[in-house]
Amino acid sequence: MPTVQHHYRQLSSISGKIGAQHLADALRYNTTLITLNLRCNRIEDVRAQHFGDTLQHNMTLTILDVASNNIGHIGTQHLADELRHNIALTTLNLDYNRIGDVGAQHLAKNLRHNTTLTILNLKSNKIGDMGAQYLAIALRYNTTLTTLGLECNEIGKIGGKHLADALRCNIGLTTLNLDYNHIGDVGAQHLAGTLRHNTTLTTLNVGRNQVGDVGIHHLANTLRYNTTLTTLNLQYNQTENVGLQHFADALQYNTVSVIFPSSIPCLYLYASI
Repeated sequence: MPTVQHHYRQLSSISGKIGAQHLADALRYNTTLITLNLRCNRIEDVRAQHFGDTLQHNMTLTILDVASNNIGHIGTQHLADELRHNIALTTLNLDYNRIGDVGAQHLAKNLRHNTTLTILNLKSNKIGDMGAQYLAIALRYNTTLTTLGLECNEIGKIGGKHLADALRCNIGLTTLNLDYNHIGDVGAQHLAGTLRHNTTLTTLNVGRNQVGDVGIHHLANTLRYNTTLTTLNLQYNQTENVGLQHFADALQYNTVSVIFPSSIPCLYLYASI
């Protein structure tokens, strides 16, 4: 289909600085391409600079996927700096790029000023508690971002607290994915406290976060007061029958869909009242 060919490109095996530079230069003048998928192309930090420069001039590209390119914090800085000026990009996927907390800091600094990006995916980037803190600060000011993916980022209870505190002020984020971190009961308690007041978040994923009955109890109690959250994912945590009972009681007052693991590894229980 001509429309798809003109508006979508998935490229593989872009090797060498020159090839990346040629592609980036072409995008400066292109006025039709809106989605560009560059997953697994060995772009790395230096070549990321070319695409960062392009974002300053290109006014049509809305979705950029550069997952699994070993961009690192230096390449992330190049891309992030141009987010301050770009007024077109709405989705940026930086999954699996080893950006670390420094890369998260660069993104956070520019998210304060960006007014178009709505989806940011940062899965498996080792940003840790410090990186979570940087992003949390940005969320206090940013009102555009609606989806933030932070799966598998070594975020603990401290990072969980920073994000929870930010959600008390943020009025834009609707989806937060913290799957496969380790916020534990303490982090879950902080998030639960925030959810009593937050009126925008509709989807929260805290699966595989070492949350036990205590954390589950806090989240369950929150559902008695929160009327906005529609999906809460708690897969593969450490709850027992006590935690399940807390949710059973809370769901009498709330219509949220809760996802729990059953005793069978790949079977999930969807509870909706």
